This record gives sequence, structure tokens and C-alpha cells, in this order.
Amino acid sequence: MIKHYMELLPVEIIEINQKKLNEINRIVKSIYRIIIYSRYHLDDDLLDIYLEGMHNLKELLSIKNAQMEAQNDDEIELYLKNLKLSLDFVIEEIILHHNFEKEIQLFQLLRLISPETNAIHPNSYRKTDVQIGGHFCPEPLKLSSLVSELFYKMESIKTPIIKAIYFHHELIRIHPFVDGNGRVTRIAKNWILMYDLYPPIFINDANEKKEYIFTLGNSFKELSKNPYKWNEHTAQFFEQELDRLLLNANFLYESINLIGSKREKEQNQDNK
Repeated sequence: MIKHYMELLPVEIIEINQKKLNEINRIVKSIYRIIIYSRYHLDDDLLDIYLEGMHNLKELLSIKNAQMEAQNDDEIELYLKNLKLSLDFVIEEIILHHNFEKEIQLFQLLRLISPETNAIHPNSYRKTDVQIGGHFCPEPLKLSSLVSELFYKMESIKTPIIKAIYFHHELIRIHPFVDGNGRVTRIAKNWILMYDLYPPIFINDANEKKEYIFTLGNSFKELSKNPYKWNEHTAQFFEQELDRLLLNANFLYESINLIGSKREKEQNQDNK
């Protein structure tokens, strides 16, 4: 395979929909106001909703939707088991005030979310060339320096949402592991979001998955030609991720409200 070099997307050229960013922040603040000040909410309501959302993936996975990582019932069970282990690990790290910001954390996630990959190549990046659609991923010798540079660039991004989306886009483009790149990347992105109290993002159906792959492919293709120019396809990926986060934030707000309403109704009935 022809060797292909890759330049990371410059952080300074990123353009973001500030209106959607502000709306997400407004909804998330509203959620925490309710939890903190309402008499009808518990501290673990948010976590319960996150875990319930994860368990709901089983139905989607059974028809080859959602993350599209499982092909049969056994793989579904294994996928969900590894996903829960990964999410539990991330939550424990967040409680300890550990954000996602070190290269070694990639391997921690790989061991949890894709143990079969780590067993084949323990604690190492891929040693073979990889092509994703029309995108030729960087050669193995370049992986370590590119991943290190990615973490360095992330330090200059102050907005957690932009940092999470940027990391997602660029790590998939680098594709450092022989397998499990999508799973590791999505968990890492959610670690960044959840650390700053945003809801996690999951792909919800097959059409969304297809759109996600198509947009990423077009973005990679355009950046291979013009690595220092913000383009419509990269902008579209960032916009789609914002839309997913906005949808999840609204769902979370409605779910929290529903929990409070049910508890209030039950308490009023008990007092009668």
C-alpha cells in the first residue's frame, strides 16, 4: 500500500454553531438546577438514566442498529457487558476527578471495550496499513507521534463539547488500533463530555449510523486534499454531533422532569 501522511485538523480553524452550543448549555444547567433544588429528585437519577439508556441498546443491537458492533445474540451480550464495564470505569474515574487527557487511557479503554483486540496486540498500536472506505489511514510508524500530537492539541481547546467532537473526528481518522477504534473513540468522547456534566452520546439507529459513516468519509477525503481548510463536510460532522448532544440533553431534561412528577404525585397520594 502507498504510504500516506496525515496532518491533524488545526484547532484554530474550527467553526462551531454557537447558538446550538448555548442551547445545550442552557438545557444542561436546567437539568442540574432541578436535581439540586427539587425535593423530588435523588443524586443518582442522572446515572440511572444513563444506564437505562445503555440497556436500551440491546433492542437496537438485536436488529443491527445502534453502534452496529454486534451481529448475533452472543455478540450483543458481550458488547453490552464490555460497554457496561467501560462506562463503570469511566464513572469511577470521573468521581476521582480524572478527565480523559492521557494517551495511556486509550489502552485502558481498549482493554475494557475490546479485550479481544488487546489480546492480539497488547498495549500497542496497529502494525499494518488500514484503509477506511476511500481514506488511507496513516502508516503504523506515524501513529504514536500523531496520537501524542492529538492529545497536545486537545489541551488548547477550552470548550469540552468541541474538544470531545474534535477528538472523535481525529482519532477515527488516525485509526490507531487494529480493531475497536470506533468503540474506544466513542467511550473516550463520552468520558470528556460526562466529566463536564454533559450527557453521553450514542448513535441511535441504522440510518444515523449510515449518515455518520458517510459524513466522516467525506470529511476525511476533503481534509486529505486540503488539510488546513475548514470544509463543509467536516462542519457537517461537528453539526451532527451537536444535534445528537442536543437531542440527548432534551431527552435527559424530559426524563428528569418525569421522575420528579411521578415522585411528587406519589408523595401527594401518600399524604392524603
